[in-house]
Amino acid sequence: MDLNAPDRTLRIGGRPLPVVGPARMYVCGITPYDATHLGHARTFVWADVAARVLRHAGAEVRVCRNVTDVDDVLDQAAHRAGSPYDSFAAVQQFYFERDLEVLGVHAVDLQPRAHTHVSEVVALAQGLLAAGLAYVRDGAVLFRGGDVPQRAGLDAGRAHDLLAEYGDAPDDPGKEDPFDVAVWRPSRSGEPAWPSPWSAGRPGWHAECAAMAMTAFGPALDLHAGGADLRFPHHAYEAAMAEALTGVRPFSRAWLHVGMVCRDGVKMAKSTGNLVLVSDLVQDHPAAAVRFMLLTEPWAREWDYTPGALDRAAADLERLHLAAGRGNSSTAAEAAVERALLDDLDVRTALGVAEEEGGRTARLAMRILALG
Repeated sequence: MDLNAPDRTLRIGGRPLPVVGPARMYVCGITPYDATHLGHARTFVWADVAARVLRHAGAEVRVCRNVTDVDDVLDQAAHRAGSPYDSFAAVQQFYFERDLEVLGVHAVDLQPRAHTHVSEVVALAQGLLAAGLAYVRDGAVLFRGGDVPQRAGLDAGRAHDLLAEYGDAPDDPGKEDPFDVAVWRPSRSGEPAWPSPWSAGRPGWHAECAAMAMTAFGPALDLHAGGADLRFPHHAYEAAMAEALTGVRPFSRAWLHVGMVCRDGVKMAKSTGNLVLVSDLVQDHPAAAVRFMLLTEPWAREWDYTPGALDRAAADLERLHLAAGRGNSSTAAEAAVERALLDDLDVRTALGVAEEEGGRTARLAMRILALG
């Protein structure tokens, strides 16, 4: 062991993430009901960069990215298309994975689908009930979440609004506390349903991810990635359920909450009609330029897309390629690139050093970031 070797520990959000053994990384995946837009792509490209930097630092990384194929929005889209929910989801997932492959996102090790983990959600509900951490009302199992907003750093008003926005019904009179959420809920007529001790029903959204993550990696993770808009309630309740069941805290040692993509200050979403699709952008620009563009702002920062952003990214990438063709560079510059990437995935600094130094340094940055 070289005691004088440089520190190769990744830091995320200022938190050191030393790893002994395989790094356990869970990425909140898509609800496969529509095409891949830049908001999706930014999250998964940054998650891919985190995994690549960990691997470059010498860690073995196992990545699990789920598919939320039990969801109201998906059901509605499948119904409009006249297709069974699972067939519809499989087709959309195919297009999603094709788009990510084009963007250079590495294939994941595990890809659980919510509909194949219903029995694990039932087991989660049973465990929470046995511990007095959940209760049954009208065929639903509700997790006692009264302290979750405070643990997430939110006041009651903001937490109430977010729960309502994401369909967690804080005003439901059947709840003991407005901040309780469903682990299991009865299905309405025409919805997918599975048998359970409480009702013919389906998992709650937060419980799905808790069950899939624990099935993949046990009671705790090293890094959990997902969009910043999932911080509350989804990730907060996912973690709270897992921690309540196992007693292991924290559920994840670090979180990569990737900032949202907006257009003219409005979050990119189908409901607002402001989507920019990956499949459209790669018709006229190299996929590496799209990936480069998604990395131009720090991962935690909200980013406002403009049509000229891709042209600028393509020009910047071309300069990086030209720099890579120059002669050899210094080991000090290569070390500076590595230090920047280990320091909260500081891609901007790493690429600045790479372009200025050129040669091996530029090629190193391009290789780690999959910009070749």
